[in-house]
Amino acid sequence: MRIAYLDCFSGISGDMTVAAFLDAGLKLSVLKKRLSLLNLKGYSLSAFKKNCHGIAGTKFEVHISDKRHLKRSTYKEIKNIINKSKLDIKTKSIALSIFETLAKAEAKVHNKPKAGIHFHEVGDLDSIIDIVSTAIAANEFGIEKFYCLNLKAGKGNVLTRHGNFPLPAPATLQMLKGKPVSFSDIEYELITPTGAAILTTLVKDFDSKPKIDIRALGYGAGSYEIELQPDVLRLIIGDSGKEALPQDKIVVIETNIDDMSPVYYEYLMDKLFKMGALDVYLTNVYMKKSRPGVLLTVLAKEGLLDELAKTIMKEATTSGVRYYSANRKILDRVTKTIKTKYGPVRVKVNFGPDGIKTISPEYEDCKKIAEKTSIPLKTVFNEARKKSS
Repeated sequence: MRIAYLDCFSGISGDMTVAAFLDAGLKLSVLKKRLSLLNLKGYSLSAFKKNCHGIAGTKFEVHISDKRHLKRSTYKEIKNIINKSKLDIKTKSIALSIFETLAKAEAKVHNKPKAGIHFHEVGDLDSIIDIVSTAIAANEFGIEKFYCLNLKAGKGNVLTRHGNFPLPAPATLQMLKGKPVSFSDIEYELITPTGAAILTTLVKDFDSKPKIDIRALGYGAGSYEIELQPDVLRLIIGDSGKEALPQDKIVVIETNIDDMSPVYYEYLMDKLFKMGALDVYLTNVYMKKSRPGVLLTVLAKEGLLDELAKTIMKEATTSGVRYYSANRKILDRVTKTIKTKYGPVRVKVNFGPDGIKTISPEYEDCKKIAEKTSIPLKTVFNEARKKSS
């Protein structure tokens, strides 16, 4: 499986990400051709070598030639531009997902509906080009899974349309919530909102570090002249090693309950899943004085511990929870949407250590099709598996 590491020891921005892909072998002519399908005008692109503390990287720049095309500020407007373009479905999906991440963060920060969000700086034409170019590059290289290394943020302040804010900027910090970030003493905006959106959308797992057979390297140069280190984003592209299974860390949250009505469990479990729990399950146990009870167990990423614990203690009758960290071995997995003759279905594809793929169609998608068409559920499942093979 083709994977990539984003080594963010000097942060990440949109132009650095595109530059890293160009440095790794993506041809600028190919990028320009793909971007022409976006049907945007008033800009030109350039890429050139830049020396950063002795490291030769690539600098990518978007030049705005027509100020009338400078602003595409609303989330709805940008979605329409991408959806109406002639870009392939996968590229559209990646780009739209990145803007979705941005919109959710801005909506949270400003307490406004996602649909009405104005992106301001991130709605500029150059940011749109950066994000769509990243989607194009990921598709061109055939990268199925991204990982992150050394995510570092800077300090200081940044001037936005809403005023002067400490770094990381509010939307950036919102997107980084739950991610393993270290804060350096470098007084620059190392992680930009565009960079954070790209990173947190593409990287689903910040803990695993699978082995990689390196095929390509790229250094995307930034705009700063940092005194002690090169301002570059390092991109490592290759194939996942076959020797070891990926590993990550999770938190296990548990509590024993013996005085709650069973009708409340379904609501609590659904709520925990919607908050991001990886798994929630119930186990029958015998408690003190031989009273029958229930052991509630929740598996989640460590960054969600406090929120999930508060929800359990709010919705259940328990007065506390216990928790502990656990390592787990996992298979490489991708989720994709495939077209069947009955309609679109999401499928999960697990890649075993022996190279064998296990395909699991999404139950809810198959169920909706079966209910709508009266086709047997097993027929929809089999069709989805066949199309995914």
